[in-house]
Amino acid sequence: MNPAKVIRERVKALTDLPNIGPAMAADLRLLGIDTPTQLLGRDPYAMYDELCARTHTRHDPCVLDVFLSITRFMAGDAPQPWWHYTAERKATDHAGRIPAPRLGLP
Repeated sequence: MNPAKVIRERVKALTDLPNIGPAMAADLRLLGIDTPTQLLGRDPYAMYDELCARTHTRHDPCVLDVFLSITRFMAGDAPQPWWHYTAERKATDHAGRIPAPRLGLP
């Protein structure tokens, strides 16, 4: 959902979260996350690693930005567009540190 349209009190389904549409909701379900409250306390970097490992695919780093946006939102931060977190992700260089062999990728 567009972050500008998110009303915290009405967030019940994954697609009610900022930046989450049907495809990202499906990715979250692959991680065993079926409801927004299951994001509480989750590490977005670990979620990204797990998604890459489960799908045997190195996902676009923007997926990590989305995970940052939704975990922060569920922790109480204001809804933000996913690109709000790009600079933070780049500062950690997390996406560049994911070793391909660990993910089972060539």
